[in-house]
Amino acid sequence: MNFSMKRFMGAFAAAILAAASMVPAASAMFEPRMAANDTFEVTIIHTNDTHAHLDNIARRITAIKQVRAQKPNSLLVDAGDVFSGTLYFNEFHGLADLEFMNTAGYDVMTFGNHDFDKGTGTLSHFVKKARFPFVSANVNFSKDTHLSNRFHEKAITGKPENGNIYQGIIKEVNGEKLGIFGLTTAETMVISNPGPDVIFENYREQAKKAVADLKKKGANKIIALSHLGYDDGGGDNDLTLAKEVEGIDVIVGGHSHTKLDVPMIDKTGTEPTIIVQANEYGQFLGTLDVTFDQNGKVIEYAGKLTDLDQKINNAYVFADDPEASQILAKKYKPAVAEKQRKVIGTAAVDLIGDRPDARVGETNLGNLMTDAILAKAKTVRPDTVIAFQHGGGIRISIPAGKITLDKVIELMPFGTSLAIMKLTGAEIKQALEFSVKDTPKPFGGFLQVSGLKFTYDSRQPAGQRVQSIEVKEDGRHYVPIVPSKTYVVATNTYTAKGGDGIKILAKAYQEGRVSEPGYVDWETFVEYVGSQPNHTVSPLVEGRIIDLAK
Repeated sequence: MNFSMKRFMGAFAAAILAAASMVPAASAMFEPRMAANDTFEVTIIHTNDTHAHLDNIARRITAIKQVRAQKPNSLLVDAGDVFSGTLYFNEFHGLADLEFMNTAGYDVMTFGNHDFDKGTGTLSHFVKKARFPFVSANVNFSKDTHLSNRFHEKAITGKPENGNIYQGIIKEVNGEKLGIFGLTTAETMVISNPGPDVIFENYREQAKKAVADLKKKGANKIIALSHLGYDDGGGDNDLTLAKEVEGIDVIVGGHSHTKLDVPMIDKTGTEPTIIVQANEYGQFLGTLDVTFDQNGKVIEYAGKLTDLDQKINNAYVFADDPEASQILAKKYKPAVAEKQRKVIGTAAVDLIGDRPDARVGETNLGNLMTDAILAKAKTVRPDTVIAFQHGGGIRISIPAGKITLDKVIELMPFGTSLAIMKLTGAEIKQALEFSVKDTPKPFGGFLQVSGLKFTYDSRQPAGQRVQSIEVKEDGRHYVPIVPSKTYVVATNTYTAKGGDGIKILAKAYQEGRVSEPGYVDWETFVEYVGSQPNHTVSPLVEGRIIDLAK
């Protein structure tokens, strides 16, 4: 047994001791070296869910160039959702991102759900101008007016053309064939705008077919670019893909915005599957070093996320790439700066959200924000009846008068997105108990609410404070909550994943009871304000949250 195999088997043995079949992988660190005759090493450089966050794009390109210089056997891939999220997208519809992706020299990309937000007409411009191919095994564009002429149905090719879409491609790296295919969540049909002619096929069946077809073409090292979500509750995710589809060596994931600081390993089947994902918004650049044996089996790996926004002595670790920096400053930033000054509506009253107000009690801005969340969620799931917004995500107050877009982004700077959960009445009570555990002291996890009202007594011990909860199930009348009944609740992905320590919500997320349709919070807010008469809002504090001790 060679040294590489010994190290891999040691990590494998440690993993077997875990109770679950999916555990964090102990990344075996190794220096780049010439592969032995019977092994092959490659570095996968990966991004996902960048969502038009371009302010650090020049640093990303610097980091990519550094990795390539150190590890010439490399691939640069993206797992989808380049579209939607910042004013760069609102202004340039993905083409600003594409210019930088072309400059960076991406090898291949798959589609995310948000890449369909503006329909396939907008997406087609992105595809046609790309200097790299796309892979999608379960999305069928054969009947789509805009993309059918770019789509090669069920095709596997070793000679992909830029700006074309394939089931899978074979990339040759240093004489070795790597098979790459793509998958996109079927939730896209209801959480985005692909149109009626784009067909989303069963991801497991199409993944099995893609693996088989790639192997027939001589590729025994298989990479899946997946926009299913790591552990997403929408019915398809990377954990299930790894367990149920044999033959995938590496899954480069997206959609759930998961930060996998080290790779995860699934031991189901005859060969391991390594899963990586690089969080969100281009903050991190992912790298995965993989060594394969002559049969295409992973025998060694090491992965990490590199923080592109890291600073030392108040200076970025990664300097801006000069070319990319100049393009951003001259071609794209001026239009975005102009758009930030746009007036999106009017506040007839002061909107109160600053510290500590939104972290200790009901505020009119908290009510406005949760009403916006609830309204958006109802467009996806009409049976949504409740919305939550954590007080820590409300960063400023907005004075009465004109509301500018830059104020909205200052209010919600984190770019969290919509999540829709299924919770029992009892679980909602637990979440609210946790929300008020510190009052009257401020707490970032204090929940502003819409669609329900509750009373609590801050004199009582934590966990025993909530006295009553009522839900506005029909949109008009409040009725007492039923502990055993399941309710559909909207919030943001941060809170849905248990942010601020709300473990009962984290439990629901882990059990797959959360759908992530997307929709960035500030865009949802802007849309809601724009839907009001004369684009004017005047929310009140109306007794949704009452402390009986006051």
